[in-house]
Amino acid sequence: MWVLVAALSAAAQTNVLIKGTSTGAVGKHIELYGYDDMLTMTERLMDDASIAADGTFSLRCYANYPRLVFVQVENYSQSFYVEPGRTYEVYLPEFDWSVDEQRNVFLAPVPLPLEFLNLPKDELNISISRFEAVVDSFIVANRIYFDPKFHPQRRYFDTLRAEVRRLVPSGDKESFLSRYEDYTLAEMQLTMKFASRKRLIERYITDQPVRYYDEQYMRLFLALYKGSISMGTSRIPQHRLVGWVERGALDVYIDSVGLDPLLRNEQVRELAVLQALKESYYNAAYDRVKVRRMVETLGQRSKFPEHRKLAASLAASFAARERGAEMPRFELPDIDRNMVSLDDLRGKWVYLSFVRVGDPASLAEIETLAFFRDSIYSRNKDVVFVSVSCDREFQKMYHFVRNNKKGHRYNWIWLHFDGNYKLLERYGVVSYPTFLLIGPDGRLQYDITPAPASGFLLRGPWEKKEEKSIDDSLPFWQR
Repeated sequence: MWVLVAALSAAAQTNVLIKGTSTGAVGKHIELYGYDDMLTMTERLMDDASIAADGTFSLRCYANYPRLVFVQVENYSQSFYVEPGRTYEVYLPEFDWSVDEQRNVFLAPVPLPLEFLNLPKDELNISISRFEAVVDSFIVANRIYFDPKFHPQRRYFDTLRAEVRRLVPSGDKESFLSRYEDYTLAEMQLTMKFASRKRLIERYITDQPVRYYDEQYMRLFLALYKGSISMGTSRIPQHRLVGWVERGALDVYIDSVGLDPLLRNEQVRELAVLQALKESYYNAAYDRVKVRRMVETLGQRSKFPEHRKLAASLAASFAARERGAEMPRFELPDIDRNMVSLDDLRGKWVYLSFVRVGDPASLAEIETLAFFRDSIYSRNKDVVFVSVSCDREFQKMYHFVRNNKKGHRYNWIWLHFDGNYKLLERYGVVSYPTFLLIGPDGRLQYDITPAPASGFLLRGPWEKKEEKSIDDSLPFWQR
């Protein structure tokens, strides 16, 4: 009986199935992600699999409301909406996986070319695509009336709304598609200044339930309250907000913000404050550590379960990138294919670099590392250079170090990332080269570690400072 209950419970956790076939992707790891929330945009792994020898794969997740998910392979992903209880058939065609070696796919993303099969004409993603096509074509055809360089005309936006209702009927006003259209058009109104922020808040936020589960609602909410608090308000200058954060005066902060008529609702105000604190964390006027502590305090005191979860997630996302954060462990192959663990280097200063040996910017910094390596190693035995080659082919690293006429100069630890794209994500690697300094305790030493070319290696924190002895018998001006 217990086994039956456990099986039913496990089955209840998945009500969406994605069945796929592929060409040229056998053995690749494929993952299904969704956002835990739209404030932190924390990505949660919902399922993963290895593509089988026959090119097939399947992914499962649970949804109780249409939600945005994305399928990811290596650095490439494709997002779409899934609905509860549906099965999706997809096809992953032949693809050039080495595109990321010719361009930075983090700055200029390349979508995973996922194709959907056998979708009904009224399927949600098709309806959303049709809606977006209607909006795009109307704006292109009437772009002069939407261009801020000229004089945008609101009546054309009203015509656009009528065109959407005619060509993409969403049926029930409480349907997901209807809300998606309303929230998307409202965000456009705000961006194009066809409606005031006050008017849009009164229409879509005031006296409405806070729909944390609806990604498009949250996008609109965050757009409406963006910068409305953290930069100071008409009643509260920024320096007062900074002072309250410095003192940890959360109650004063929240109560004072409530003077704004658009923030009288306690639940809306607290969510807007969380957004403001997130903005403050990346604002040089605020102390980052104090901001994080205030977020943690808000999470402990809030009576709203959603806000406690949001605050915990936000504080954790801050802490993961702060000085003193425990760095993710890894074990990667070295030049001789021996596995080297980060734990093996405990007790040393690890100057860690993520590079590509064919990348000009990486090569320049590697040369600088080679210039400083001998002098630093001879002065301090507790410093070690570690370079992680992020080239797809292990042989690129091997030939660069072993068969290069300059290779003997690069005599430090070389590791290959071994296709571990998740490791790169955890270390925040979005460009090459990327540098991090890890202290002897295994913790991050800087929020942003300077590159060798900055001269950082001349004044590293591992340098022992000479302390002059003071003769107390001498007058203070002679000491």
